[in-house]
Amino acid sequence: MNAIVEQTLRSATISVLVENESGVLARVIGLFSGRGYNIDSLTVAPVEDDRRKSRITIVTSGTELVIDQIKAQLDRLVPVYRVSDLSREGPHLARELALIKVIGQGQNRAEALRLADAFRARVIDATTESFVFELTGATDKLDAFLDLMRPLGLAEVSRTGVAAIARGTRTI
Repeated sequence: MNAIVEQTLRSATISVLVENESGVLARVIGLFSGRGYNIDSLTVAPVEDDRRKSRITIVTSGTELVIDQIKAQLDRLVPVYRVSDLSREGPHLARELALIKVIGQGQNRAEALRLADAFRARVIDATTESFVFELTGATDKLDAFLDLMRPLGLAEVSRTGVAAIARGTRTI
Protein backbone atom coordinates (compact mmCIF):
# COMPACT_ATOMS: atom_id res chain seq x y z
CA MET A 1 0.00 0.00 0.00
CA ASN A 2 2.84 2.46 0.76
CA ALA A 3 4.22 2.04 -2.78
CA ILE A 4 0.85 3.15 -4.18
CA VAL A 5 0.67 6.19 -1.88
CA GLU A 6 4.25 7.20 -2.71
CA GLN A 7 3.51 7.09 -6.46
CA THR A 8 0.46 9.37 -6.27
CA LEU A 9 1.17 12.73 -7.88
CA ARG A 10 0.03 15.91 -6.23
CA SER A 11 0.34 19.59 -6.94
CA ALA A 12 2.33 21.66 -4.45
CA THR A 13 2.39 25.41 -3.94
CA ILE A 14 5.73 26.14 -2.33
CA SER A 15 6.60 29.56 -0.94
CA VAL A 16 10.27 30.42 -0.42
CA LEU A 17 11.52 33.49 1.43
CA VAL A 18 14.99 34.42 0.14
CA GLU A 19 17.57 37.18 0.30
CA ASN A 20 16.92 39.55 -2.60
CA GLU A 21 20.30 39.28 -4.32
CA SER A 22 21.66 38.49 -7.74
CA GLY A 23 21.68 34.81 -8.70
CA VAL A 24 19.20 33.48 -6.14
CA LEU A 25 16.44 32.83 -8.68
CA ALA A 26 18.96 31.16 -11.00
CA ARG A 27 19.98 28.79 -8.20
CA VAL A 28 16.37 27.90 -7.45
CA ILE A 29 15.62 27.25 -11.12
CA GLY A 30 18.87 25.29 -11.43
CA LEU A 31 17.80 23.05 -8.57
CA PHE A 32 14.64 22.15 -10.49
CA SER A 33 16.20 21.74 -13.92
CA GLY A 34 19.22 19.82 -12.61
CA ARG A 35 16.98 17.18 -11.08
CA GLY A 36 14.37 17.06 -13.84
CA TYR A 37 11.58 18.63 -11.78
CA ASN A 38 8.98 20.69 -13.63
CA ILE A 39 7.82 24.17 -12.61
CA ASP A 40 4.16 24.80 -13.49
CA SER A 41 4.20 28.39 -12.24
CA LEU A 42 6.86 30.72 -10.86
CA THR A 43 6.53 34.21 -9.40
CA VAL A 44 9.07 36.31 -7.52
CA ALA A 45 9.04 39.81 -6.07
CA PRO A 46 10.51 41.79 -3.15
CA VAL A 47 8.24 41.67 -0.10
CA GLU A 48 9.75 44.14 2.35
CA ASP A 49 10.03 47.92 2.31
CA ASP A 50 13.84 47.76 2.22
CA ARG A 51 13.67 45.20 -0.64
CA ARG A 52 16.13 42.90 1.16
CA LYS A 53 13.91 39.82 1.00
CA SER A 54 11.93 38.35 -1.88
CA ARG A 55 9.21 35.75 -1.96
CA ILE A 56 9.31 33.06 -4.61
CA THR A 57 6.10 31.11 -5.19
CA ILE A 58 6.53 27.87 -7.11
CA VAL A 59 3.76 25.55 -8.25
CA THR A 60 5.08 22.10 -9.08
CA SER A 61 3.86 18.53 -8.98
CA GLY A 62 5.30 15.20 -8.01
CA THR A 63 5.04 12.32 -5.61
CA GLU A 64 5.15 13.03 -1.89
CA LEU A 65 8.79 11.89 -1.86
CA VAL A 66 9.74 14.21 -4.74
CA ILE A 67 8.02 17.21 -3.15
CA ASP A 68 9.75 16.49 0.18
CA GLN A 69 13.08 16.35 -1.68
CA ILE A 70 12.35 19.66 -3.42
CA LYS A 71 11.54 21.35 -0.10
CA ALA A 72 14.65 19.92 1.59
CA GLN A 73 16.92 20.97 -1.27
CA LEU A 74 15.40 24.47 -1.37
CA ASP A 75 15.88 24.77 2.39
CA ARG A 76 19.61 24.00 1.98
CA LEU A 77 20.15 26.76 -0.58
CA VAL A 78 21.82 29.89 0.67
CA PRO A 79 20.35 32.50 1.16
CA VAL A 80 16.96 30.83 1.81
CA TYR A 81 15.26 31.91 5.04
CA ARG A 82 12.20 29.67 4.95
CA VAL A 83 10.44 27.11 2.76
CA SER A 84 6.72 26.52 3.19
CA ASP A 85 4.48 24.00 1.40
CA LEU A 86 1.28 26.04 1.49
CA SER A 87 -0.74 23.20 -0.02
CA ARG A 88 0.13 20.92 2.94
CA GLU A 89 0.38 23.35 5.87
CA GLY A 90 -3.25 24.41 5.95
CA PRO A 91 -5.70 26.62 4.11
CA HIS A 92 -4.18 29.10 1.68
CA LEU A 93 -5.23 31.53 -1.01
CA ALA A 94 -3.81 31.34 -4.53
CA ARG A 95 -4.55 33.78 -7.32
CA GLU A 96 -3.29 34.53 -10.78
CA LEU A 97 -3.68 37.50 -13.11
CA ALA A 98 -4.11 37.19 -16.87
CA LEU A 99 -4.32 39.67 -19.71
CA ILE A 100 -6.38 38.12 -22.51
CA LYS A 101 -6.69 39.51 -26.04
CA VAL A 102 -9.73 38.48 -28.05
CA ILE A 103 -10.11 39.52 -31.68
CA GLY A 104 -13.54 39.28 -33.22
CA GLN A 105 -16.57 41.01 -34.63
CA GLY A 106 -20.33 40.74 -34.50
CA GLN A 107 -21.86 37.98 -32.43
CA ASN A 108 -18.48 36.66 -31.21
CA ARG A 109 -17.62 40.12 -29.89
CA ALA A 110 -20.92 40.39 -28.01
CA GLU A 111 -20.54 36.88 -26.60
CA ALA A 112 -16.97 37.63 -25.44
CA LEU A 113 -18.25 40.69 -23.56
CA ARG A 114 -21.11 38.72 -21.99
CA LEU A 115 -18.76 35.97 -20.78
CA ALA A 116 -16.26 38.53 -19.50
CA ASP A 117 -19.02 40.07 -17.42
CA ALA A 118 -20.00 36.66 -16.01
CA PHE A 119 -16.37 35.98 -15.05
CA ARG A 120 -15.90 39.53 -13.71
CA ALA A 121 -13.13 40.22 -16.20
CA ARG A 122 -12.40 43.91 -16.77
CA VAL A 123 -12.06 45.39 -20.23
CA ILE A 124 -8.77 47.33 -20.10
CA ASP A 125 -8.44 48.01 -23.82
CA ALA A 126 -10.93 48.01 -26.65
CA THR A 127 -10.84 48.68 -30.36
CA THR A 128 -13.49 48.07 -32.99
CA GLU A 129 -11.99 44.62 -33.59
CA SER A 130 -10.48 43.54 -30.26
CA PHE A 131 -10.66 43.52 -26.48
CA VAL A 132 -8.02 43.03 -23.84
CA PHE A 133 -9.50 41.60 -20.66
CA GLU A 134 -7.92 41.57 -17.21
CA LEU A 135 -8.94 38.58 -15.12
CA THR A 136 -7.83 37.67 -11.62
CA GLY A 137 -8.67 34.46 -9.82
CA ALA A 138 -7.81 30.86 -9.19
CA THR A 139 -5.95 29.10 -11.99
CA ASP A 140 -9.03 26.95 -12.75
CA LYS A 141 -11.14 30.08 -13.27
CA LEU A 142 -8.62 31.53 -15.71
CA ASP A 143 -8.38 28.21 -17.57
CA ALA A 144 -12.18 28.01 -17.88
CA PHE A 145 -12.39 31.57 -19.23
CA LEU A 146 -9.67 30.86 -21.79
CA ASP A 147 -11.46 27.69 -22.94
CA LEU A 148 -14.60 29.75 -23.57
CA MET A 149 -12.69 32.50 -25.40
CA ARG A 150 -10.92 30.14 -27.85
CA PRO A 151 -13.83 29.79 -30.28
CA LEU A 152 -14.62 33.51 -29.94
CA GLY A 153 -11.24 34.73 -31.20
CA LEU A 154 -8.69 34.24 -28.41
CA ALA A 155 -5.50 35.72 -29.88
CA GLU A 156 -3.01 36.16 -27.06
CA VAL A 157 -2.57 35.49 -23.34
CA SER A 158 -0.13 36.80 -20.75
CA ARG A 159 -0.28 35.25 -17.26
CA THR A 160 1.52 36.28 -14.09
CA GLY A 161 1.79 32.88 -12.45
CA VAL A 162 0.39 32.00 -9.04
CA ALA A 163 0.72 34.28 -6.02
CA ALA A 164 -0.20 32.48 -2.80
CA ILE A 165 -0.41 33.17 0.91
CA ALA A 166 -1.57 31.24 3.99
CA ARG A 167 -4.98 32.05 5.44
CA GLY A 168 -5.36 33.30 8.98
CA THR A 169 -2.42 34.16 11.22
CA ARG A 170 0.10 31.73 9.66
CA THR A 171 3.05 33.46 7.97
CA ILE A 172 6.15 32.32 6.16
